[in-house]
Amino acid sequence: MDKLKIIGEPLPDMPWEDRPADCKEVLWRYSKNPVIPRDIIPTSNSVFNSAVVPFKGGYAGVFRCDDTNRRMRLHVGFSADAIHWNISETKLEFECEDEEIGKFVYAYDPRVCFIEDRYYITWCNGYHGPTIGVAYTFDFETFHQLENAYLPFNRNGVMFPRKINGNFAMLSRPSDNGHTPFGDIFYSESPDMCFWGKHRHVMAPAPFEVSAWQCLKVGAGPIPIETSEGWLLIYHGVLQSCNGYVYSFGAALLDLDQPWKIKYRTGPYLLSPQKDYECVGDVPNVTFPCAALHDPESDRIAIYYGCADTVTGLAFGHISEIIEFTKKNSIV
Repeated sequence: MDKLKIIGEPLPDMPWEDRPADCKEVLWRYSKNPVIPRDIIPTSNSVFNSAVVPFKGGYAGVFRCDDTNRRMRLHVGFSADAIHWNISETKLEFECEDEEIGKFVYAYDPRVCFIEDRYYITWCNGYHGPTIGVAYTFDFETFHQLENAYLPFNRNGVMFPRKINGNFAMLSRPSDNGHTPFGDIFYSESPDMCFWGKHRHVMAPAPFEVSAWQCLKVGAGPIPIETSEGWLLIYHGVLQSCNGYVYSFGAALLDLDQPWKIKYRTGPYLLSPQKDYECVGDVPNVTFPCAALHDPESDRIAIYYGCADTVTGLAFGHISEIIEFTKKNSIV
């Protein structure tokens, strides 16, 4: 293909390990995984499915920290190298002008996306069932909560890093109030981060005989990365096995101007539960991507993913290789 152009700010000091000599996979795991243990703060039962972004010469993140009451909470963290984290022991509190919206039951699986002049946080918000909560911050100290994006029930709200067709854009996965044995990805737009519409279908689970690891449900993962080949979306897929759900992840390329149109989509997974810390935990057999750092100049990507709903793992790769793999093995 023509020389790949990757959009984004240079990030030469992002976390990185070279591919092991004996590795033939597109992605490879950090040798010191899990990068974040379950008990990094005294009150945490588990730390997983969290969001990480560059911030002021270092890194900031919003972390899912289920406490030892097994309540789902969000906590803020900072790091100089995106490997060693200092996570606040105090849960994140949002400022909200509407008391009704500001009171909710739980918060989990956050994503963070920088758009124009601020960082937007989306998360699964417990407001009469799961929906997509939205807030913004400039400094990761004060967080301003906005209206929920959708009616319940919804999960996996993932924003695009720039406006599309003049509007803010988000992927989501409508669901039910339980563990959701189904799920398609949809695209929506908003002129003001309050009213969301122009809903378009993006992706359904694949037929079992075509790609079994993603035959039950699919959901958007980290913030999409803009490239000359399209929006690179890392997404999770679920297989229902004889022993329960199995979460793996793959990649898709979405059209730049009409992101609800898929150009390519992986048949084989990029990464699946295989290591002990991915297979053994509070929810076995889960690799769930929620954040990615990338450096356009070096073609590098570092993907943060939840492992067995207990700890956080890190995997590395090259964007160009992921795109080549996706196109070569596409089921679209």
